[in-house]
Amino acid sequence: MSREQTVPPPSTTTDGGSGRGLSKRTLGVPSLVFMIIAASAPLTVVAGGIPSNFAVTGNIGIPLSFIVLGVCLVLFTAGYAAMSAHIRNAGAFYAYIAQGLGRATGVGAAWVALISYNAMQVGIYGLFGFASASFVNGKFGLNIPWWVAALVGFVIVGWLGINKVDLSAKVIGVLVGLEFLAVIVFDVVAFAVSPEGFSGAGLAPSSLFTAGVGAALAFSMAAFMGFESAAIYSEEAKDPTRSIARATYIAVGIIALFYAFSGWAMTVGTGPSQVVGQAQEFGPDLLFVFLSEHGAVLISDIAQVLFITSLLAALIAFHNAVARYVFSLGRESVLPRGFARVNARHAPVAGSLTQSAVALVMLVVFAIAGTDSELGVMYPVLTFFTWLTNTAAFGLVLLLVLISIAVIGYFRKHDSGYSVWTRVIAPGLATLSLGTVFVLIVVNFNVLIGTEGFSPLSWILPALAVVPGIVGLLWGLRLKKTRPEIYQGIGFGGADDTSA
Repeated sequence: MSREQTVPPPSTTTDGGSGRGLSKRTLGVPSLVFMIIAASAPLTVVAGGIPSNFAVTGNIGIPLSFIVLGVCLVLFTAGYAAMSAHIRNAGAFYAYIAQGLGRATGVGAAWVALISYNAMQVGIYGLFGFASASFVNGKFGLNIPWWVAALVGFVIVGWLGINKVDLSAKVIGVLVGLEFLAVIVFDVVAFAVSPEGFSGAGLAPSSLFTAGVGAALAFSMAAFMGFESAAIYSEEAKDPTRSIARATYIAVGIIALFYAFSGWAMTVGTGPSQVVGQAQEFGPDLLFVFLSEHGAVLISDIAQVLFITSLLAALIAFHNAVARYVFSLGRESVLPRGFARVNARHAPVAGSLTQSAVALVMLVVFAIAGTDSELGVMYPVLTFFTWLTNTAAFGLVLLLVLISIAVIGYFRKHDSGYSVWTRVIAPGLATLSLGTVFVLIVVNFNVLIGTEGFSPLSWILPALAVVPGIVGLLWGLRLKKTRPEIYQGIGFGGADDTSA
């Protein structure tokens, strides 16, 4: 048996000395599924992501893109879920890559994950602030700045982050349920209207696989971000050996089919020949304009409120993810041990407060920078939200590729009893397919962030995710030489390798 398998974590305390850890056996499969779907933000994707994809790419086959990517992620989940039965660690990507590709690589992946999850969470504040302020100002004749509305969300997210995780799960469960209801209402109305008849154009391969397919897939991939987050809660799940895999499969299936169906409904409701033009004219307001015209203003208003709460649910989900990554790195002394501190509610309070501090600093920076911006009211969407969330998608898809390779590496070293499909073929196919998506994101990054031609942002923003990963790799190698006792615990802290 190799040293990689048998070396225990350097310490089993998880909070800097008190002996308290994260909540045990708190989250069941339904709670995990809701946490995953909340990060994906269904109403945000249907109201914002899908129209934006139609508008930018001009591709009518957007609904089919979710099915194609869903297949890729099912391939990924086969090995990822099998690995989750053996590794229970709040720093999911970090631990998986550390045990599959080596500890130093795991540290590099941890930095990429921290940057990416933080970028996704903080970027959403831009859209949340804009949508909240626009709705309140329009209804009550006020003039609240976007950053004031964002700060209200910041307080709610921060408070939930230092409470028990099951409280966040309950809040998210309600919000996600309401999101689904709102989208289903839109879908029903869209199919009832169908100005050009019942058309399957949105699901036709000939519609998707055109010149704009690369950008379309890159855009659609962002809609799945957060699907992998069940493993982050593996130390708090009731039955981590089974529930992580089940929750991930269920969430991927629901997300892919629901987005495909709702995107198809949008093409039918507006008409395949009109959907691109309508999306370009109205953007994220397309769904709400449609409901106002074919339903009632009240229904549209309710959908807009749920759009805002959809963003709030995503903020909560990604905040929890970052807090647990910080906790995991602190527990293993890759970060100072103080970052592993939890409170009496078993919440990773140090990680939560750290993420809140990062978010607050970024909010202040973008609020000040936007004061003199020529972009006007759309500034928080066109910069804060677009720049950061696409940077996050870049980093997270890169990690998905590394995880797929790590699955193969992990099961080469462990006698697991899994089939060759689970150990090699599925993760190999996932590496190829997700690697292709990653290349498409790189090639189309200027399109994703809304710049034309060559722009320094096209390489500066991706570098924000990649450079910390390289620094983390070098830091891991330094720990190997200077602090071997810490290095040996990387990726194993607080999580038993049950196959060892």
